[in-house]
Amino acid sequence: MLTRLLSRRLRKVAQADLCASLVVFLVALPLCVGVAMASGVPAELGLVTGIVGGLVAGVLPGSSLQVSGPAAGLTVLVFEAVHAYGLAALGVIVLAAGLVQLGLGALRLGRWFRAVSVAVVQGMLAGIGLVLVAGQVYALGDAAAPPGGLGKLAGLVALPGKVDPVALSVGGATMVVLLLWGRWRRGARLVPAPLLAVALASGVTWAFDLEVRRVEVRGLWEVVRVPQAADLGRLTEVGVVGTVVAFALIASAESLFSAAAVDRLHDGRRTDYDRELMAQGAGNAVCGVLGALPMTAVIVRSAANVQAGARTKASRVLHGVWLLLFTAVVPGVLGVIPVAALAGLLVHAGCKLVPVREVRKLWCGHRGELLVLGVTAVAIVVGNLFEGVLVGLALAVAKTAWEISHVHVETEDRGEAGIVVRVMGHATFLRLPKLLDALDALPADREVRLELGGLRHVDHACAAALEGWAAARERREGRQGEVAAGSPAA
Repeated sequence: MLTRLLSRRLRKVAQADLCASLVVFLVALPLCVGVAMASGVPAELGLVTGIVGGLVAGVLPGSSLQVSGPAAGLTVLVFEAVHAYGLAALGVIVLAAGLVQLGLGALRLGRWFRAVSVAVVQGMLAGIGLVLVAGQVYALGDAAAPPGGLGKLAGLVALPGKVDPVALSVGGATMVVLLLWGRWRRGARLVPAPLLAVALASGVTWAFDLEVRRVEVRGLWEVVRVPQAADLGRLTEVGVVGTVVAFALIASAESLFSAAAVDRLHDGRRTDYDRELMAQGAGNAVCGVLGALPMTAVIVRSAANVQAGARTKASRVLHGVWLLLFTAVVPGVLGVIPVAALAGLLVHAGCKLVPVREVRKLWCGHRGELLVLGVTAVAIVVGNLFEGVLVGLALAVAKTAWEISHVHVETEDRGEAGIVVRVMGHATFLRLPKLLDALDALPADREVRLELGGLRHVDHACAAALEGWAAARERREGRQGEVAAGSPAA
């Protein structure tokens, strides 16, 4: 009897995982191709990354239901890297980034990525979304996009005269289907909106033989390129090393934030952040050996996996199997897909990266965090992804330092006994002007007792300033001043 119950339960779990894997495959297929096209690399490389995300990262421990693959959040960085160093260097950059992730996971630093300011992450996603939308608007009309985030935004003024109306209609219709079909929850569960939108656009383009640009297909093995010894030598270049660090840190942060979000969607085993970071690193190392795109955990595919009823990691592994079979058996189908349809898909994805709801919440209660979000996004649009994230992190640290540097000065007039001044809180250089202004405002003809026992922290700048103030007051009074013993905590 017990054996029958176990067998029946295993069959139910297997059925649930099989159905979920097919749903994730249908969601991942157009996104893998679209992300590759937006990154400026052959479409097949996006599928290779999706396959590795299922067959390599999917098998390894860490998160049980999270699905990995190429993500829209890295398109801007990949495009910049390919433009600066060439497609041949992409593999070695991704390989090195994967090894960095493996090292971070082995050192058990995965949990520390949760300490990254949420405002910086949201600003990073907003900046990526804006640049992605600005770039894909050109592809909607089969027009060439100018380089740089500012160049893309400035070029939008002259864009209407350059677009192909037929391609624009295909891309626009794709976005309409995405919006309308996605609102019908029952229908979206049966057929994912991205698949339906791209399939309809491809069918109409093929049926009416529309003259629009389509995905170029070269075959899986033609685009896979193992890094050579000369490519490994690029790791001595400062710019390449900076790109490797950016790939590793941003992909890790995105994956682990996604893991935290996915854990809220189910009641199963929680994510082990260090193991998940190592799984992502192993997957990226394999992607680098194959010359493919970098991978991260993707919240859209992961949420689809959970909502489709997945029970174990078998669903994400099987989705990689379906991607591999599709790429090996019917790769020619990709050549039917219009680029404008994929652009519509990515414009929709880019808009969803902009955290509109979070902006409203921050405006009501945390405007300092909103400033960090906005500056990070603008820095990414004006500069590049790596510099923008660094600016955001620096601003977040400065904001936190300012907020915790609260120093409070209390004065008590005891008549003939003089004035007692108590300094409490955190005395740092950021609050030094306030502290000195309060001390300088004390009457020069009264005896002052300075009590510092209420200070929980005092940095070197404030300690030196307090000593200098006390010494100057002693010289003015011509007698020994009194400073209370009561040392601040370290």
